[in-house]
Amino acid sequence: MAPTKLSSGSRLPEFTLPLVSGGEVTLGHPKKKGIWQVVFIYRGLHCPICKTYLKKLEDLKEKFHAVGAEMVAVSGDPEHKARKMVEETGATFPVAYGLSIEQMKELGLYISLPRSKEETDQPFPEPAMFAVNPDGQVQLIDMSNTPFNRSDPEELIDTLKWIQENDYPIRGTYE
Repeated sequence: MAPTKLSSGSRLPEFTLPLVSGGEVTLGHPKKKGIWQVVFIYRGLHCPICKTYLKKLEDLKEKFHAVGAEMVAVSGDPEHKARKMVEETGATFPVAYGLSIEQMKELGLYISLPRSKEETDQPFPEPAMFAVNPDGQVQLIDMSNTPFNRSDPEELIDTLKWIQENDYPIRGTYE
């Protein structure tokens, strides 16, 4: 299956993934009605930039909650690697694992091969962020093909607040 490009205003493909903390999460479906779900795709345990990023998300999780958004971080790592990532970052927000290559393609993610066996042992997604509004539509999309370019989470909090206060429409919908 070739990667697809998600359209602004569309719905995220419905993937239900296991959480490190137990239970599961369905992407695009916040646990509480009327709030946003912000999905952060990260490369995996092998990525030091991802560790720094997840630590920053942990520091900002209350600010995300204050603007009516739940967060979930997702990788293609197996459970043992995702669990180690949670331990190393101190993440207490939901962290899901086991995103398959087919699911990565359906989300339109950039996928990379390891540079060596020391890096990791499987293809992995490059970073992305999807902000799903309370109506279930993807309102914000940010994807990178490298580990270096990512959504600034503090700016994202301000953006979510501004969108809500100004009833800002979904952009990028012209076909």
